[in-house]
Amino acid sequence: MDIAILVNFSLLTLMMLVVVVLIRLKSLLGVALTNGIYSLLSAGLFVTMDAVDVAFTEAAVGAGITTVLLLGTIAVTGMEQTVSRHGKFLPLVVIFITGAALIYGTLDMPPFGDPKAPIHTHVAPHYLTESTNEIGIPNVVTSVLASYRGYDTLGEVIVIFTAAIGVLLLLGKTVGKRNK
Repeated sequence: MDIAILVNFSLLTLMMLVVVVLIRLKSLLGVALTNGIYSLLSAGLFVTMDAVDVAFTEAAVGAGITTVLLLGTIAVTGMEQTVSRHGKFLPLVVIFITGAALIYGTLDMPPFGDPKAPIHTHVAPHYLTESTNEIGIPNVVTSVLASYRGYDTLGEVIVIFTAAIGVLLLLGKTVGKRNK
């Protein structure tokens, strides 16, 4: 058996085990820490797929910043989950509706790996052949993220920053209410 297949299978098995643990946990602190473990396993899986840039982002955002924000939220709101006012049926309905919407959104996509897909016939060949000459950066992924898609990357950073400000404002209101 190939070592890469063994590593991928092991990582996927560990991720499934972590998901089972996440579902069964009642402690919010345990959920936050286990979520960080899942993100690190996911980053390891991205490394095995030679997507080191995505792995770095997953490790930094998923395991790092998200875990810190979750721990900060738990410090403000409490360690235990409150009992839900609705039954177990409503979350299941929301999950199925969201899943159906996501599947519906992918129906008009070209088949995976289709060499005649628009991305393979227009933009990607230009990036692969001309990025070193146009940008001067030998790594194509870096040139795409830093230059060709610079405004997209800036927009993504603004969205994350805005979300963090929103969370901090909500937490600030919660702290003010608890101290009164």
